[in-house]
Amino acid sequence: MTTELSYITFITAAGWVGLLRSAAGLLRSTLPLDSAEDAYHALGMEAGEAALASHRFEDMARRLELYFAGKRVAFADGLDLFGATGFQRRVWGITRLIPYGETRSYAWVVRRVGQPKALRAAGQALARNPLPVIIPCHRVIASGGGLGGYSGGIGMKRALLDLEAKGVSSP
Repeated sequence: MTTELSYITFITAAGWVGLLRSAAGLLRSTLPLDSAEDAYHALGMEAGEAALASHRFEDMARRLELYFAGKRVAFADGLDLFGATGFQRRVWGITRLIPYGETRSYAWVVRRVGQPKALRAAGQALARNPLPVIIPCHRVIASGGGLGGYSGGIGMKRALLDLEAKGVSSP
């Protein structure tokens, strides 16, 4: 990871969101929070070493604003997954393939990763996702249709799934 870090916090229809990036790509995103300060702190200790650089995030911030307003957008941006294990990278990569407005099971994820018995490990990898929404781990649910866990809380997971369901059904 490079030391060239930048960040932004911005308001969306759902609350304040923070983004942190290195020269290699996005490092961290936050789920919507109550204030810019909360979003900044949720970016972690590395944000203290980062420069505020709104210009580096204009496109991403606009897409997240649209996303939280219920619009379908893509997040094919480069990521800096420094420090992630190979397994985490594979789980997150597979999760990025889940289409907007759709869900897949934890079992589906581990089959695609090639480790069909690694359900618990996949859940732990998703819980450590540093880029919620960008890596859409909220789209991974239990095989029986239950929501499973979510680092942002089950209420947030349900809200994101509902938001996407509305975006799929709108013209």
